[in-house]
Amino acid sequence: MEARGRVEGSASGGNRVQFYGLSTCIWCRKARALLEEIGASFDYAYVDLLVGSERDAALAELARLGRGETFPTLVIDGDTCIVGFRPDEIRKAFGR
Repeated sequence: MEARGRVEGSASGGNRVQFYGLSTCIWCRKARALLEEIGASFDYAYVDLLVGSERDAALAELARLGRGETFPTLVIDGDTCIVGFRPDEIRKAFGR
């Protein structure tokens, strides 16, 4: 499993989407699978697999958003957050 990457889809509607998760978290796997199911384009980071400054930057971004170390966290356009596996909220964010 890659620590960082990008998934291309067709349903993001021009939104910039960042997914933060843990590689061992069942809820993170479910949230990512839902994003892929609905066709979202998104960048992802598995924070537990990041090291050094990359990990520090990811945790700092989550802290900036006031989310702390809560996973999964989905950030849309840099400020709208969906924390946890919330299928209805995720679908609504992508008009699905």
